[in-house]
Amino acid sequence: MKVFVTGGAGFIGSQYVRAMLAGEYAGYEDAEITVFDLLTYAGNTANLPIGHERLTFVQGDIRDAQALAAHLPGHDAVVHFAAESHVDRSLVGAAPFMSSNVLGTQQLLDAAVTAEVATFVHVSTDEVYGSIETGSWDENEPLLPNSPYSASKAGSDLCARAAWRTHGLDVRITRCSNNYGPYQNIEKLIPLFITNLLRGETVPLYGDGRNVREWLHVTDHCAAIQLVLTQGSAGEIYNIGSGVEVTNAEITHKLIELCGADASSIRHVADRKGHDLRYSLDLGKITKLGFTPAVDFADGLRSTVDWYRENAAWWSSEAR
Repeated sequence: MKVFVTGGAGFIGSQYVRAMLAGEYAGYEDAEITVFDLLTYAGNTANLPIGHERLTFVQGDIRDAQALAAHLPGHDAVVHFAAESHVDRSLVGAAPFMSSNVLGTQQLLDAAVTAEVATFVHVSTDEVYGSIETGSWDENEPLLPNSPYSASKAGSDLCARAAWRTHGLDVRITRCSNNYGPYQNIEKLIPLFITNLLRGETVPLYGDGRNVREWLHVTDHCAAIQLVLTQGSAGEIYNIGSGVEVTNAEITHKLIELCGADASSIRHVADRKGHDLRYSLDLGKITKLGFTPAVDFADGLRSTVDWYRENAAWWSSEAR
């Protein structure tokens, strides 16, 4: 079994690679992995067990048809994590998001069709649905993205679906809630707040902090992706979440407590443009597939703070 993992040096992709190489996924204990990653600011080879006998690392761009033609053939599956993913960056410059997330995904899909890859898992986000005041989205909800980032991911989802319908490529789409855990770039809320607090600095809380997000530990997300790879069906979409919904204000206070700071550390800033109020996923479909989150949110958040506290050398060099 050979698995081609795009964006495998990033936060979520590297967790998936580490877990597979550690033998955590039944039936894939001997799988060979090719990580294909451009190594932008969010990619880091320090996240990977470089030198592992079953790991091949290729620095490459998913928009590069020649590079894909050289490295993709012979793989049984593609797990596609590679994406520009930070909403705030997309608000000041949308073009790189459209280029990487839409055009890059299309180039990868085309290469997978040509290489006759058996299965293609496209990793997406709940943000493509927009915002929901009450209830939860199931997989049949319309796509109503509200940021350039989420619009680019919605576009990539549609490209993936088209490859299934047009070319018969076995594409499976996952849409996950917010992730947290070790090795996440410190531009994102939880690691940004943790590292600021550990430095004795303030944390920037958007608006009144009422925005609600559903949080899932990265290890659970990757386990669900593997479940979709092995047990999912072609052309299907699977929401992945935890059912744990927390306001930004609540998570800020939890992190302040865990980092030994106090409420004076909060710095209220102007709200983000087009800031979605609430995300919530209906998990019935992935649950029927056999998924149950294993990491308790309180325990996972505590261990995440501990990891950043113990690995300052990893994040102190990260772009702020």
